[in-house]
Amino acid sequence: MGRGKVQLRRIESNVSRQVTFSKRRSGLLKKAHEIAVLCDANVAVIVFSAKGRLYEYSAHTSMERILERYETFSLSQGNVVEEFTDLEGSMNYDHIKLTSRIEALQKSRRNLMGEQLDSLTAREVQQLEQQIGNALRNIRLKKNHLLTNSIGELQNKANLTIY
Repeated sequence: MGRGKVQLRRIESNVSRQVTFSKRRSGLLKKAHEIAVLCDANVAVIVFSAKGRLYEYSAHTSMERILERYETFSLSQGNVVEEFTDLEGSMNYDHIKLTSRIEALQKSRRNLMGEQLDSLTAREVQQLEQQIGNALRNIRLKKNHLLTNSIGELQNKANLTIY
């Protein structure tokens, strides 16, 4: 027994709309993951909720790399959708690019803070772990350098007070 055809129109009830959004969003992200795994495709999905919350999924590589690849490909092919050719030189196009960049950086920051890690692949988790390890190493080097300098200054002051 199949489902009946769903009439596509805005759901009036806020609760029903939110439940439907949540279920369909997870279904969409699941389908994106499936096509990425089954077909070894680079997939990126970006969804904004009615409240402006960002949900995104990228497979095999970061969202930023996929968006850069898309931009490079579409501009080099000359098959850019007409909407984007009109926006290309305008501030609106720049705004879209910068907004996308900000969202990618915010996602990266959240990942570095250990948040929203569910959508990451094993390779992305390893890369994240390596980034955090490198950052921690740099912080410890800076701390040791500052402590060494401070100890040296204190020893110089101690030697001056002795004489």
